[in-house]
Formats: sequence, structure tokens, C-alpha cells
Amino acid sequence: MKLEQNDLSLLFSTTCLPDIFFTEYLSQMTGDCIKVYLYINFLAKYNKDIKLNDLSKKLELPLKTIQDSIKFLEEENLITKKNTGYIINNIQEVELHKLYTPKVTSSPEEIEKIAQNKYRAKAIENINNEFFQGIMSPSWYSDIDLWFKKYSFDEEVMIALFRYCFNRSALHRNYIQTVAEGWFKNNIKTFNDLDKYYEKQEKLNTLQKTISKKLGIHRNLSQYEEGYIEKWNMDYGYNMDVIEIALKKTTSKANPNFEYLDKLLTDWHDRSFKTSNDVEAFLLQMKEKNKNIKTLEKNTGYTNYDQRNYNDLNSFYAN
Repeated sequence: MKLEQNDLSLLFSTTCLPDIFFTEYLSQMTGDCIKVYLYINFLAKYNKDIKLNDLSKKLELPLKTIQDSIKFLEEENLITKKNTGYIINNIQEVELHKLYTPKVTSSPEEIEKIAQNKYRAKAIENINNEFFQGIMSPSWYSDIDLWFKKYSFDEEVMIALFRYCFNRSALHRNYIQTVAEGWFKNNIKTFNDLDKYYEKQEKLNTLQKTISKKLGIHRNLSQYEEGYIEKWNMDYGYNMDVIEIALKKTTSKANPNFEYLDKLLTDWHDRSFKTSNDVEAFLLQMKEKNKNIKTLEKNTGYTNYDQRNYNDLNSFYAN
């Protein structure tokens, strides 16, 4: 693998990296990837040839790690593959090309928009100061502007988005984008919308903890189990009073699980039951029906197996 570096001056014996590397790329890279990038920068200064296997041995990293790191560096445009190897890109130029868009005039509408965006500029300044210590990379400005346009968030929501990710030590573009998509799908645009969403999430978290406790689950719920509970609560509109009835039905089961609960609650939803009274009335009706069937079989000595061959969820209500 042939390594080259642009604008190399042999008068210096240090291996330098521009500040943009620390503000733009460092947080996106794994420790091993940083190790690979620093070392190939050092080698490139002397126009060294090196193979991936040699790099693996020198850095004491698995070959797969080296390959994954090289692939990441390519995807992030930190290096470019050539026939003879790789060239280490000038990331200052890369960032300049991202940001530079020739523009010689502004329409009256654009000027008016700039005036209206003073609150947005203030929000971006707050993001820069609070989460980047005042040294936010220039490319973040373009991303934030794009998210404002794409999701129609107001300024308070955008700041809340960064705070949410920052508090989870995940101030990365991909993570921020994922959270933003989730908020957008939940129709969050204003801070009031976000406040209502948080309130719903808090209730959902409380519901998850209550259900876990009643089922004797002492671990964190899986993503799929949480998905069931979210469906029961958000889609079906069931609170704990209805879910409690389903939980009680698991007492006669050796290994109750979320699939069993979901079949019960989905059946009730399909029957358009809204409240615990609706469900209780139905269960009482099913109990009387099963009792009458058993009495009839006992008195006549005849068992109608076709009758007992349930083709729906009636078997859930036989006890």
C-alpha cells in the first residue's frame, strides 16, 4: 500500500493534524481507528510503502480491525484509494468544499428571512457554547440549518435535541439524526409538543416498570417487549387497569410471556373494548358460557368435541 500526503514539507519532523480533525472527526472514530489514522499520517510523511498485514502487526491490531478502519476513513473522505495505494486527504480542503457555495446576490425574501432568523442564530450560538465550548466545527452549522428545514423544529426543540444527545454522551451526527427522526415522527415541532411527548414517555416508562415488577422480571426489558407495551398503551389506549386484567390471566400459565399477553390485549382491542368494565363484562360472559357448556356436558354425558375445538381466542377465557 503506497501512502502519499499532499503539501508535505520535509523541513519539519513533526506530524501535524489540523484542528478541524479534533472538532469534526475525532468523536466519530473508534480508538483503534484513530490509532490507524495517526500512524498512516506518520508513515505518509516519509512516503512509506506498507501492507495491511504489516500495519496489523505493527499496531498489534487484528487485520479485520485494520480493514474496518481503512473502510471508515474512506467513507469519511479522510483518505482516497488509488491504484498504488491511498492518498491522505487534506481535510481542511474537504471541509471547505462542503461549506463553500458561490452566492453573489440575495433576494429581498432571503434578506427578510435572515432578519427573521435572529432567534435561530441565537439558538445555534447557544448550542455552540453549551455543547462545543465555543469551538463547534463549521460543518455543524450546515447540518443544524438542514435539520431546521427538514423537521421544522423551533429553536427550543433544536437546543433540547442537542442536550438530549449530549446527556447520553452521544453527540454524533448519526445519533442526533436518529433522535430527530423519532421526534419528527411523533409530530414534535414546538417545545410544547416535546413536553407532551416527554410526559407520554414518562407514563410509558412507569407502565413498563409496573408490568416488569408484576411479572417478576428483574432485568431490563428487551426492545421487543418494550414495543409490545408501547403498542398496548399508545396504539390500543390501554392503561394499567386493563393490562392488569390480562396479567391476572397469566397466573394459571406455567411460562407466561409477552406474546400471550399481546394475544389477549389484541383480542380485546379487536372487539373494540375500551375500558376495564368492557373487558370484565366480556370475561364474565365467557365464564358463564363455559359454565353452561360444562353443565350441559355433565347432564347429558355427551361431549361435543367440535364445540370445544376453539378456532379463535376463546380458549384463553376457559378459566
